[in-house]
Amino acid sequence: MLEIRTVRTEDHAVWLELWQGYLKFYETELSDDVTQYAFDRIVNPASGLDGAIAWQDGHAVGLVHWLTHQATWSRGDYCYLEDLFVSPGARGSGAGRSLIGHVRDRATDAGCAKIYWLTAETNTRARALYDQVATRSGFIHYQLSL
Repeated sequence: MLEIRTVRTEDHAVWLELWQGYLKFYETELSDDVTQYAFDRIVNPASGLDGAIAWQDGHAVGLVHWLTHQATWSRGDYCYLEDLFVSPGARGSGAGRSLIGHVRDRATDAGCAKIYWLTAETNTRARALYDQVATRSGFIHYQLSL
C-alpha cells in the first residue's frame, strides 16, 4: 500500500537518496550546502516550501516539493510543483499520480487557483502521466540565471 506523508527531519537520509536520484535523472549536481539548505526549508513549516515522500511497503519511493505564491491573474494563489521524482523501481506503480494528487489536495485546501509545473521535453514517461492528469499550457519556459 502506498502512503504519502510530509517530509520530516528524521527522513533526511531517505529524502537525500531520492533527491540524489532526482538530480542524477536531470544530469545535474548541487553543492552539499545547497542540498542541505533545501532540506532545511522543506522541513520548516514557516519557509513556504513544502514536501512529501511516498512510501511503499516501508520504503521511500518518491518525493514531491511545492510552494504557493500570489498571482496577478487570480484571487487565489498559484501552486508551483517544483520537484517530482519516483525511483526507477517504482515507476508505473501509481506513485507519481498519487504525489501529484497529494499536492492537488494541499493546493485545494489552501484555496489555490491552479497548480503548474515544468518538465524536460525528453521526459516522455512522466509526460505521458502529465498528459492524463493536467492540461499542457502551451507556454515555453525561459530563464535568466543570476
